[in-house]
Amino acid sequence: MPIGGRRVGKDPNPPRRGCTSQITHIVVGMPTFTREEIEHLGDLSRIALSDEEISRMQGELNVIADAIATVQEVAGEDVPPTANPIPLEAYLRPDEPEEPLSQEQAVAGAPVSEAGMFVAPRILGEE
Repeated sequence: MPIGGRRVGKDPNPPRRGCTSQITHIVVGMPTFTREEIEHLGDLSRIALSDEEISRMQGELNVIADAIATVQEVAGEDVPPTANPIPLEAYLRPDEPEEPLSQEQAVAGAPVSEAGMFVAPRILGEE
């Protein structure tokens, strides 16, 4: 069931076998979300929604849909899609092999250790 009666572009990542919903990547012509669609989304996510929550979510989702429509009006074919307007780079140190800690060094800072192992409080009952 397309959400909001919208036409959707071809999904480059179609749902896996057995999956009943489809993630919408390109949304065109943003009509408002209906009450039935909000209830359907709640059912899909296994969330029981009250009448007040459905009304609130309907308003919030329509605001989001309007914002997406505004962005799509501005973004033409010459604007490439992006997740972040600023290019991000991973600033990681080079992965160089090092000598690992010895067992004694690893437990040296532990509050409690026994026979070269960390001692932690029991969190489960007697079994």
